[in-house]
Amino acid sequence: MLKLFQRKKAAPAAAAVASSPPAEAAHPPGLLRPESAESLLATPRRQRLLEHIWQRTSLPRQQFSWLYRAPLERYAELVQQFPASEAHHHAYPGGMLDHGLEVVAYALKLRQSYLLPVGAPPEDQAQQSEAWTAACAYAALLHDIGKVAVDLHVELADGKVWHPWHGPLRHSYRFRYREDREYRLHGAAAGLLYHQLLDSRILDWLCLHPSLWSALLYVLAGQYEHAGALGELVIQADRASVAQELGGDPARALAAPKQALQRKLLDGLRYLLKSELKLNQAGPADGWLTQDALWLVSKTVADKLRAHLLSQGVDGIPSSNTAVFNVLQEHGMLQPTQEGKAIWRANITSENGWSHSFTLLRLSPALVWEAAERPAPFAGTVVVEADSEPSTSPEPSLPPQPVPPMAAAVAPSALPVAALDQSSGAPDAVADLLSLFMDDEPAPQPETEFSAVTQFQEGADVAPAPVVLPTAGAEPQVQPSPPGQSQVQPSGAHFLEWLAKGIGARRIIINDAKALVHTLADAVFLVSPGVFQRYAQEHPQIAGWAKQEQVADWQWVQKRFEKLQVHRKQPDGLNIWTCLVTGPRKSRRLHGYLLDRQHLAVELPAFNNPYLSLGGDHPPESPPTN
Repeated sequence: MLKLFQRKKAAPAAAAVASSPPAEAAHPPGLLRPESAESLLATPRRQRLLEHIWQRTSLPRQQFSWLYRAPLERYAELVQQFPASEAHHHAYPGGMLDHGLEVVAYALKLRQSYLLPVGAPPEDQAQQSEAWTAACAYAALLHDIGKVAVDLHVELADGKVWHPWHGPLRHSYRFRYREDREYRLHGAAAGLLYHQLLDSRILDWLCLHPSLWSALLYVLAGQYEHAGALGELVIQADRASVAQELGGDPARALAAPKQALQRKLLDGLRYLLKSELKLNQAGPADGWLTQDALWLVSKTVADKLRAHLLSQGVDGIPSSNTAVFNVLQEHGMLQPTQEGKAIWRANITSENGWSHSFTLLRLSPALVWEAAERPAPFAGTVVVEADSEPSTSPEPSLPPQPVPPMAAAVAPSALPVAALDQSSGAPDAVADLLSLFMDDEPAPQPETEFSAVTQFQEGADVAPAPVVLPTAGAEPQVQPSPPGQSQVQPSGAHFLEWLAKGIGARRIIINDAKALVHTLADAVFLVSPGVFQRYAQEHPQIAGWAKQEQVADWQWVQKRFEKLQVHRKQPDGLNIWTCLVTGPRKSRRLHGYLLDRQHLAVELPAFNNPYLSLGGDHPPESPPTN
């Protein structure tokens, strides 16, 4: 298919890339001078990324030039020195170009693990391979291009407003972020611009493949949930680039949940503020509303937000609070500190003299309430402390440079190439990025079946829990639930009830590759500790009782489940069974409990999971049973 296009003449758009903007007689002070694609891509950092992108395509230079290099050059000329965000990732001049190249590189790396289109015969996958690879690169490159159209206000030297559909900038310019911008709008605005990067030959080629074409159009419309594997690739590649720039772990970001969470996170926060969180109290509370900000106790809110979303059937919620904070910040829901971090430290003082220091999240009140619904502000004071960042917050590997305001934009002459390349006097993040690519096999993930990971331990300061801690040997007492909610007391019996309801409502998946519950040996196999961790995450009040007994929260649940004596034991009396999971390419072991079907009041599949079989070495018992 590619050979057919090689006989055609080069598209006018591709030829236009090589031309440089006309020189101006006098460069006005305080404005940025537009640069050619050749100049913008000439930094060592970007050259290495381009080289890596070429290596991943496995194409001759001529084909690479018009399929990849030309769209990348058009992208460079369009985004110029714009940052990728105002105060989050890649928030420095040229950050959007760096971010675009990184996401393309990550997407092409991930593409190698996919056979596309999914489910097609091998001969069709081989025939369409080049088209799907190119589509992955285009979707990655264009995922944020709408920001240029809806997030930025750009003026030329003569005061005229520039819009990206006017074509690349040819005259000196300055820019600022729009104060009234909507975070989600840029995802829907990509359709205004993608024809400027992809010429008619490329679009004609891509539309020959219906499944590819529809997936690409969904990505360009910001509807990743309908884009299948292509949407997943772009989401994961974007997270990897963000994690790299913020000093995170790209390998972990590549394995991040596939579901876009922003809307559910926001809805969850609104629900909690309306129904569960205690606000503006004259003593310990979950949050405080001032005139210009909503301050929420970081650990309390992360725990309760996770529990609420899991109870609603939303999968993929990070178990680490730090990861939750990163997701909230990545989606623009948190107001960062001056250092670009999510966590603030502030001292709260009420009118009656009560005072305490907390680690907090800061949000815009307009994100949660309409003007008429906004509660009265806190009567006391919220004073941000110096050095407010805890050591657990990730340090950015590339310090963000401030975006110049429109009135005093910095000219390129004041920003040497070394500054734009972010490589002088600081570690080059691209080296880490490329080292990730050089590993054909991902780093092995720790086994979760035996890892006694204690959840919800991030953050030193926590608002007093709304749970009355029991004395030794006493049954836990639960505080009254908010109006309209049933009172729930975690226990072994409630765990079984929760499990049955979750399976019935399809919030807990059965017999899936990553499921916590399987049908096996005409019984139900509960993966440990995963299923107990899931229950504990949905009931964060368990943490207080578990701390009293000096065990992890999931172990607290597991012990109470074992006391019910409803699970099958092995002939030698051990509680934990081992099963072998056999797939087409590899196998692994799972450990857990066997539960007779009649103990779950829910309809279960009549068949056993054919990929699981009992056997293997006995695992160690954890925790010890009485």
